[in-house]
Amino acid sequence: MQTEIIISGFGGQGVLFAGQLLAYAALDNGRRVTWIPSYGPEMRGGTAHCVVIISDDEIGSPIVRNPRAVVVMNLPSLDRYEPLVQPGGVLAVNASLVDRAPARTDIDVAMVPAIEVAEGLGDKRMANMVMLGALLEKLPVLTLEALGEALKKHIPDRHRNTIPANLKALEQGASLARKE
Repeated sequence: MQTEIIISGFGGQGVLFAGQLLAYAALDNGRRVTWIPSYGPEMRGGTAHCVVIISDDEIGSPIVRNPRAVVVMNLPSLDRYEPLVQPGGVLAVNASLVDRAPARTDIDVAMVPAIEVAEGLGDKRMANMVMLGALLEKLPVLTLEALGEALKKHIPDRHRNTIPANLKALEQGASLARKE
């Protein structure tokens, strides 16, 4: 089975790291993966997104037109990617920065106040982990445990102190998505 995921938001929201972490977790669990980042010339505040494909078989093309799941961290990303999600797919929305509900009724939506949750854990930069937790609750392509193990294995040394809080962020995101 092949699962295509797009994660999109502003630069500085950890969009690329979230996709990279998904890719590492899939690789660590014997899956085949592509991870393609894309970002504008601006560093923080510009647009950023990445495409992650996780598959049991060879991946024929890294191009994704209609992903099975999308994580949107801001309103411009919702406007751009909501129409592209496959019917029956998943749309995880950062309700902290998106002031409207998605219009589609043929997809599974998780509206999660990721920034508020992350701030409650001590650092708003963990909003990406909250959203990954929500995504994996709605689309169990990987377990939270697999993602946590990948985080422990692949996080840079300078950020190792954030692992416990990031694991809590994943769990809280999943819990919030479960309630929807």
